Amino acid sequence: MPYGLYISAEGAQAQGKRLEIISNNLANVDTVGFKREMALMQARHSEAIQRGLDYPGTRSINNIGGGVMVAGSATDFAPGAFERTGLPTDMAIQSDGFFVVQQGDKKFLTRAGNFAVNTAGRLVTREGDPVLTTQGTPVELDVNQPWRLVDGGRIEQGSSAQELAIVKPQQPGDLAKVGENLFFPLADTVPVLPGERDVASGYLERSAIRPAAEMMQLIEASRAFESNVSMIRTQDEATGALVNRVLGTGR
Repeated sequence: MPYGLYISAEGAQAQGKRLEIISNNLANVDTVGFKREMALMQARHSEAIQRGLDYPGTRSINNIGGGVMVAGSATDFAPGAFERTGLPTDMAIQSDGFFVVQQGDKKFLTRAGNFAVNTAGRLVTREGDPVLTTQGTPVELDVNQPWRLVDGGRIEQGSSAQELAIVKPQQPGDLAKVGENLFFPLADTVPVLPGERDVASGYLERSAIRPAAEMMQLIEASRAFESNVSMIRTQDEATGALVNRVLGTGR
């Protein structure tokens, strides 16, 4: 089989994966605190080198390259636009850091601050997961008394106060995306210093997706995918014509 078929097939597969990632970004254009995902494209070695039959730099036919492949994806942690909502339970971190929420026995990080106070007085996410304090306990409020969020992520109610847990990873690569806007820490996190904690009540950090830019990338990836499929079709037809000619001359 012509080697070009393999290269084109690899290119089509890579662009197909890229289309999936871009489509997921566009699907979350209205998801609070969503961070853009990027496909990481990488040059692929030839099949002979991949199998260990040759090595790069030999300048032989085995070193002509193997097209491209998706080496994985990475998250762009650039902040989204901040929108004023006026709801006291809506909170936005206007500096570095993430809120800490708990699901079962696991803790996750998020920039989505569209919280609510449930009937038990706990500050929870839209999914009902409790938001944690710096002590690692859920934020609990008296539903019959007023409360307010002051600078630095401190919730005051009467004579008591609770500080929201706001942490950050030591390296951006220490976070694994889980679901739409949750991240699981792969290593120990560090608390954001008191002077660097900037949390506003009545605001939300919207999705960081720019629809126009994502649509342009979607069109680009679609055309690249179609080009690779067209090349596969052309090479297949050329191979078929060659086989038919050889068989025809042998009669």
